[in-house]
Amino acid sequence: MTANVIDVLEERGLLEAVTSPDIRKSVDGPVVAYAGFDPTSPSLQAGNLIAVLGLAHFQRCGHKVIAVVGGATGLIGDPSGKSSERDLLDSEEVERNLQGIRENLSRFLDFDDPAAPATIVNNNDWMRNFSFVDFIRDIGKHFRLGTMLNKESVRARLQGEDGMSFAEFSYQLLQSYDFLHLYDTENCTVQVGGSDQWGNITAGIDLIRRLRGTEAFGVTFPLVEDSSGQKFGKSEGNAVFLDQRKTSCYDFYQFFLRTTDADVVRFLKMFTFVPVSEIEELARATAEKPGERAAQNRLASELTRMVHGESGLAAAQQASNVLFGGSVEGLCADDLLRVFADVPSCELAMTEVVGTLVVDVAAKSGACSSKGEARRLIAGGGLYVNSVRVPNADAKIGSSDIVDGRALVLRSGRKTFHLVKIV
Repeated sequence: MTANVIDVLEERGLLEAVTSPDIRKSVDGPVVAYAGFDPTSPSLQAGNLIAVLGLAHFQRCGHKVIAVVGGATGLIGDPSGKSSERDLLDSEEVERNLQGIRENLSRFLDFDDPAAPATIVNNNDWMRNFSFVDFIRDIGKHFRLGTMLNKESVRARLQGEDGMSFAEFSYQLLQSYDFLHLYDTENCTVQVGGSDQWGNITAGIDLIRRLRGTEAFGVTFPLVEDSSGQKFGKSEGNAVFLDQRKTSCYDFYQFFLRTTDADVVRFLKMFTFVPVSEIEELARATAEKPGERAAQNRLASELTRMVHGESGLAAAQQASNVLFGGSVEGLCADDLLRVFADVPSCELAMTEVVGTLVVDVAAKSGACSSKGEARRLIAGGGLYVNSVRVPNADAKIGSSDIVDGRALVLRSGRKTFHLVKIV
């Protein structure tokens, strides 16, 4: 065994609460821990990273970890932390989402570790064997209504206008049985999750104690908020997904690069494996020279590399450099459209652009107020097509200048951009 995982989580700001102080002694030797993920989307998002990285820390400290993807529970939806009932998913949508989540998890957990490989399981594999009557008889009879009603997630919903359906109310029974099943089949004694999972986790611990007469443990992680109180999460409208088809490598990189000085040290500890001693050095460097944003650059680079690999990081950094005069070579049209989403733009037909003088396109697109202004910029070396300086006023736009046949970028000076969309 290496470091005590509870100490590691605490040092990195990842420990919200434990169900018993005895867990510190329990994890001195190898244990089996699990976390659950509801397949409500084909991709996990930044808020899920805390649970994923929590599992990864357990594995790095010598423990076996299990990711439970809720093929059964996902059909109902966890009410924890929600003010209204989720839309129910059908089984085909759940299965599609399962595939995406499996791919996301593979970037953080080692499924080939010779000593303790991580595993992914689907709780529908054991839940589908139950009839409703059997489940209520064998599992439901061990739950007390008063205890269930006193769960914070339940009380909050019952006080609201919409109340809570029986389906959602029964969710904690299903998650509790997951813990019992994994205890029986995998000797799993630890469940981890966000702080909103406290009620579900303790319900599973109670079930194991009632039916098996032994102690299991729970560890919760803090729900991530920035210094302004904004929560990471798709329900808040600011989701940053791990799948580049939903959040591009560039947008993912930029999201963390924009982290404030007030949050960046905490996020480096929580979201990366950078040693704490190095994070403290980055904190000092950022305090001394805030303009260089050393900590933010490290945070964005580490996370983008973990999620999207070296190629994704390179693409994100290149796209970012374009905004500071770097080359657009190697970027696709989608990258350009995302990078320059907030700059002035226009739509022109291919015939209006290819084979046409740059001065004409610059004027027609609005990048320059007139052909005369375009000529003056070119004479002074200040007009660029896709980051390449226009050599003279006779230069024309070639077909190779149109990225993917869909876009090109005009730049005047150092930072004034105009996006031309080809229609």
